[in-house]
Order: sequence, then structure tokens, then C-alpha cells
Amino acid sequence: MIPKILLAGALSAISLLAANPKVTAANAQLKEGKFEQAIAALEAEHKANPKDAEVKTALAGAHLAYGESLMHNPQMPPFRKYPGALRQFRQVLTYDANNKKAKDNIALIEGIYKSMGREVPQ
Repeated sequence: MIPKILLAGALSAISLLAANPKVTAANAQLKEGKFEQAIAALEAEHKANPKDAEVKTALAGAHLAYGESLMHNPQMPPFRKYPGALRQFRQVLTYDANNKKAKDNIALIEGIYKSMGREVPQ
């Protein structure tokens, strides 16, 4: 009988080996701030394997990271960063419809536009 700890360790190792290398490469690009390249690679992988849950999760995370980087970029003026961030957060919801962080950020940005009496970007 295999002890539970050894079995859990073996299963973890197998899941690490089974990880999609394109997702791993895209995650490395995200860490370097290469959001558009990572998203393009993940979208190509998603198109090839639309049922791959790992790719969908990675795409949601990539769009969220890109949106947050835009939203919190002090060098970008609001009229540039908020529409782009809003687009990214909306993309998150196409891959993860229940993503609370994306929903909260969308509500925040839309609230900013509405409080200024401006039309919310589509």
C-alpha cells in the first residue's frame, strides 16, 4: 500500500508534467510584461484546443493581468488606460464568467465614467 503522502506527491508530479507547455511559455511572457504576445499565443492554443480548461483559465488570467497593468499604469492618461483596461476585463468574462475581480474592475471603471457624465466605452 502506498502512503497517502507519496501518492499525493506522485500525482502532483504527474500534473506538473502534464501542464501545457504553451501555457507555461505564455505565463513567462506575462511575467515579462509581454501581455499581447502571451494573449496571442494563448488564443491560438485555445483555437486549436477549445475545450482545454487550462488554456481557458490562462487566457482569463492573462486578460486580467493586462487589464490591471493598464488600469494602474501611472504613465498613461485616463482616457487611454481605462478603455483598454475595460476591454481586457470584459474579455476575462468570456473565459471565466464568474471572475469577481474582473466584474469589480468593470463596475469601478464604468462608475468612473458615469460619475463624470461620460459615455462608457464599449
